[in-house]
Amino acid sequence: MTKKKIVIVGGGYVGFEVAQKLDAYADVTLIEQREAFVQPHAAIRSLVEPALLDQIILPYDNLLEAGKVVRGCAASITQSEVTLDTGTSFQADFIVIATGSSYAAPFKPSGDSIADFRQTSMKVSAQLAKASSVAIVGAGAVGTELAGEIASAQPGKIITLISSDDALFPKYPAKLGAQLKAKLERLGVTVVSGQKAQNLRYMDQPFEGSVTLTDGRVIEADLVFPVTGSRPQTSLVQNLPGVRLGASGRVKTDNWLRPSDYPNVFVAGDIADVGDSMTIVATTRQNPWLIKTLKKMLGGASVESLKPYSPWKKAPILVPLGPVIGNSWLFATCGDWVTRMIKGKELLIPKYRKAFGLANAGEYAGVTEAWHQNASDKSSANSRQVDES
Repeated sequence: MTKKKIVIVGGGYVGFEVAQKLDAYADVTLIEQREAFVQPHAAIRSLVEPALLDQIILPYDNLLEAGKVVRGCAASITQSEVTLDTGTSFQADFIVIATGSSYAAPFKPSGDSIADFRQTSMKVSAQLAKASSVAIVGAGAVGTELAGEIASAQPGKIITLISSDDALFPKYPAKLGAQLKAKLERLGVTVVSGQKAQNLRYMDQPFEGSVTLTDGRVIEADLVFPVTGSRPQTSLVQNLPGVRLGASGRVKTDNWLRPSDYPNVFVAGDIADVGDSMTIVATTRQNPWLIKTLKKMLGGASVESLKPYSPWKKAPILVPLGPVIGNSWLFATCGDWVTRMIKGKELLIPKYRKAFGLANAGEYAGVTEAWHQNASDKSSANSRQVDES
């Protein structure tokens, strides 16, 4: 019996998992412009531990057993096919678009070259090692984790974290932001709240210079990191009939993650405006729903007969400040131990290396054991007065 065809555009956190989990049930084609997957959340730590890059750049070679990964750039989509910019087309019964988002360097690849991403990361890592002062503009998860990673691994630097909000993580219970702020300050980080940066020289890459705040203060820094959020990559979807964009630039969907008049085309991840934030945690809810739904549709069910997607009411969040300390909100505010064991210690690297058929925990531990011990000693010394909770 001929299997139905599923074409997935984008090999990020949504695309690779959906492709892998449906590989045994359908004729799967995953289209991705890069030769390897990169773990953006682990790319933060790679700036203070450059050897980690080898562990977080994961080739697609062993991802699928029956299906195929095609390296290319999708240029257009119809109800029945996806066409690359080379003119090559792939027929499809179902299409999933998960083209993700872009982010300031060096946390995600900005183009189709993994070599360029690696080179950029190494360059910024070298600049950071030499810098005596660092300013981080943006105090979301990336900015806060970056401040913690730098302070844990390279103590003695003057680090300023600038938040436009009056508190860290204001959408969560106040305890989360307050404890993270206290721990950052114990690490020597200055947290500036309620201030926006004016006229930054660059928004897409680190630079040497100054940051002018809305109250007129000027912060000089050897290295400025602009980390003001993700930008959804929706250009491929915008030409589909009936597509609507939300205020954030993400694509509106119906109750079954369909963005257009095409009943067999779905979107997920950062481009989907469905009530979830642009985080990895969002995919932990979207991916299982999408996999289950497509399996049933492969068996002949109509999507309207299936359970609609329901976003997180308030998604969990884990914010390590290096490998040892941090805070999380997992339906209650959690402290160092929980954050360390779930994310901070290994950054989920073994999990993703296993998914891509690569050696994981032992190799990772061997490469980073000495660095972890060093960072652990420094973090513990600086944070011993902060409550574990």
